[in-house]
Amino acid sequence: MKQFQGRVVAPGEASAEALVTTEGFNTLASFQMALQFGDKEVKCGDQNNKDLHGKPMIGKALCLPQTIGSTTGGLVLYCACAMGKNPACMLFSGHIDSLAAAGAILADVWVEGVSMPVVDCLGDEFLNYVKDGMKVTVKADGMVEVE
Repeated sequence: MKQFQGRVVAPGEASAEALVTTEGFNTLASFQMALQFGDKEVKCGDQNNKDLHGKPMIGKALCLPQTIGSTTGGLVLYCACAMGKNPACMLFSGHIDSLAAAGAILADVWVEGVSMPVVDCLGDEFLNYVKDGMKVTVKADGMVEVE
């Protein structure tokens, strides 16, 4: 087991299977099919993300460097949480962008009964270490354990 200390953006605790990308995460492209057309498995729809395309994201520990793409990214994250189609948590190796942070924080404040902890600044070593399928545990203080 290895531990990484990050900065809490949206509070909470979670334990889930890792889903990892080393590419930028296009929030709109990734969630669009699930939110508009009822994909119950919430498979990543971003054809440009070779790490995630076609893989189910719901309930996973989404490990990524950063989000990219549309200015709707924050709203998309909020909507995914409101519809119960969100990852268990989002873990950023670098700094989270303001749009993704806004979506995660709004979901935390406005969506009752849904928790999607978000931690950033985990470092490049985190993203190099974690692999798909590994168990990831997020603690309330921003400590992330990977086994």
